[in-house]
Amino acid sequence: MKAYSAMSKEELTKEYEKEKAAFEALKGLGLKLNMARGKPERGQLDITTDMLTVIKTPEDCMDPIDGNDARQYGTPWGLTCCRELWAEILGCKAENVLAAGSSSLTLMYDTVSKAVTHGLLHSDKPWKDLPKVKWLCPAPGYDRHFRICASFGFEMIYVPMNENGPDMDVVEDLIKDEAVKGMWCVPKYSNPTGCIYSAETIARIAKMKPAAKDFLLMWDNAYCVHEFEGDYVPFPDILSLAAENGNADMVMEYASTSKITLPGAGIACMAGSVDNMKYLMDLWDVQSISFDKMNQIRHVKYLKNKAGVLELMKKHAAILKPKFDAVLDALDKEIAPLEFASWNRPVGGYFVSLNVMEGTARRTLALCKEAGVVMTAAGATFPYGNDPHDSNVRVAPTLPPVAELEDAIKVLCVCMKLSALEKLLGK
Repeated sequence: MKAYSAMSKEELTKEYEKEKAAFEALKGLGLKLNMARGKPERGQLDITTDMLTVIKTPEDCMDPIDGNDARQYGTPWGLTCCRELWAEILGCKAENVLAAGSSSLTLMYDTVSKAVTHGLLHSDKPWKDLPKVKWLCPAPGYDRHFRICASFGFEMIYVPMNENGPDMDVVEDLIKDEAVKGMWCVPKYSNPTGCIYSAETIARIAKMKPAAKDFLLMWDNAYCVHEFEGDYVPFPDILSLAAENGNADMVMEYASTSKITLPGAGIACMAGSVDNMKYLMDLWDVQSISFDKMNQIRHVKYLKNKAGVLELMKKHAAILKPKFDAVLDALDKEIAPLEFASWNRPVGGYFVSLNVMEGTARRTLALCKEAGVVMTAAGATFPYGNDPHDSNVRVAPTLPPVAELEDAIKVLCVCMKLSALEKLLGK
């Protein structure tokens, strides 16, 4: 197999006709496959079925640390035992943690919303009263982060991602602007690149001195325990690092069990400095008496501790790794020799970040849809849905069974080749 760049026009034309025929054959299969979101498959959900039956008696509803009754109103910070569990997972202190409901995205949205309506701990005024709010968006990144910014009318500023995390030279220059009020970070197995922020990058983030005294670093640690290959990778406590550098109130950290237990019935958490948490909880007190503490106690009884969480994640890994192997094997076999695309090789998280030939991502995904395979929209991993190179494709291999996944990747490979050949031949 020869690289496209080494082929003559005649050879490229022959390849085009071959891939066009393959595409038409795949269309004829009538596939209806959806890989748009990173969801656990049914088998992963079944792993935690026993969690649904750990509560059997009234005594099971009592917090084992302080005796609070999970069935009752109150305890707005969440059960103490649940806060302790999250603190152990994240490596911070329980006093820094709010244990909440099923969605960390809700917590993130609420945090930003309160900054807009009321301001943060160190704000001079609510952000709604400012002429402009700018936000740093490392990309490729998580599309729902960008949607939060868009919903409040923030100006989103693209920050390139590299193998070590966000380009910190760019970040350190941009934060000199007082209108820049925050930045998104997915520090471990980042969505979708799968990178783990390097120690140097994290150190530079913790030491940042933004011009805005109410700058908000949104540390979305969604994949903190989500290895599917190799041993668990420890991760530094960003709250402690920031505090050591005089930035205790700059960071808010988030996580959930959405991809640990059940996405439809998980628990989430938010962690920050004691002062930050008190300020936000005083605002939160208006909208909530308590979260679902029965689900919190259910999780604590089932997971027990961080060791229990990591043991459970090994079961997830056994399901996930063959799926990622299927994707990477297909790309290695069908695409690598042609030398027109690149991709990451993650060992954790939920995605493969694929860069197709520049200028062809939208066309590739349109062809996939035509052949019955729906994937994350082109551009979704960039602010405003605008990929400056029209090249990034987020592959979410987790939901389909392996057999369906193999069909979907076969379609993707053919569509990648077809769109690349169209560009090379000027079609």
